[in-house]
Amino acid sequence: MKQIKRIGVLTSGGDAPGMNAAVRAVVRTALSYGIEVVGIRRGWQGLINSDFVRLNSESVGHILARGGTMLYTARSEDFMTKKGREKAVTTCKMLGLDAIVAIGGDGTFRGALELSRMGIPVVGVPATIDNDVGCTNYTIGFDTACNTAIECIDKLRDTMQSHERCSVVEVMGRNAGFLALYVAIAVGATAVLVPEKELDFEKDVVERIRESRLAGVSHFMIVVAEGVGSAVDIGKRIKEELGMEPRVTVLGHIQRGGSPNARDRETATRMGFYAVNAIAQGRFNCIIGTKEGGIVELPIEEALQMKKHLQMDRYKIMEAMQLGTKMETILAED
Repeated sequence: MKQIKRIGVLTSGGDAPGMNAAVRAVVRTALSYGIEVVGIRRGWQGLINSDFVRLNSESVGHILARGGTMLYTARSEDFMTKKGREKAVTTCKMLGLDAIVAIGGDGTFRGALELSRMGIPVVGVPATIDNDVGCTNYTIGFDTACNTAIECIDKLRDTMQSHERCSVVEVMGRNAGFLALYVAIAVGATAVLVPEKELDFEKDVVERIRESRLAGVSHFMIVVAEGVGSAVDIGKRIKEELGMEPRVTVLGHIQRGGSPNARDRETATRMGFYAVNAIAQGRFNCIIGTKEGGIVELPIEEALQMKKHLQMDRYKIMEAMQLGTKMETILAED
């Protein structure tokens, strides 16, 4: 087995709270094995442009609690081309990198797969607030993003209750509803709209509001996953159907910021440790994931073929919490 002397680490795609904790874990674990670490700045584009910095214990000493990523991140159209990937391989050879730890989501891992096919060993660490990576139960950043959204919605609810209004809140999640559904349950939303469930506006929104109003509620919270469509459009339809004037809030990139919470710091640290441990033991071209609380390694090609489905039992729980909803109606949808 070839001795591992130097590895690279990068963060790519959308930033997520906990990425810095993962970088720190990669660096400190590598150093404990006697392996040098080079930080690749700005993701795959940085590998093409030879944008790098040497990392040591001191340089990652105060990043555990910081949001964002000290290595910066970017999406690279150049890396999608053969010429761009060839330049990236040249950088790896020039720097003497024996492997790359890539921290990000599905797009990051597809890039890592292409690099592995060109002879550069890779290990992926899943980090995205969307929690939509199929091969892992959990992705770094999800819990912090949920808590950020919950805090914002709780504050919105204070003023919404004071004015007896309807609020429509759009949360992130790309084409997945994990973030929206989790948040909606946690804030006691009147309704939640997710891409995984075909929208029946009359049933899923109008009737939810009507039943709540008949039960004595005078304020309403509608949580919309960005993959469903615009919260502004949902607000307009509510006005047309019910005659009320909703207040629309798009939380946007605020959900990606802030200091990572305990779960994301701990998970990122474990994943970073296991990523380097795999490299040191000669196991490459895999993705580190979680399953039932433990850490698993999956071959990258197999991992990218896996799909994650929204837990619709949580949607039923969400429905059961709504005033005026009959359990037989919920169960009849099975």
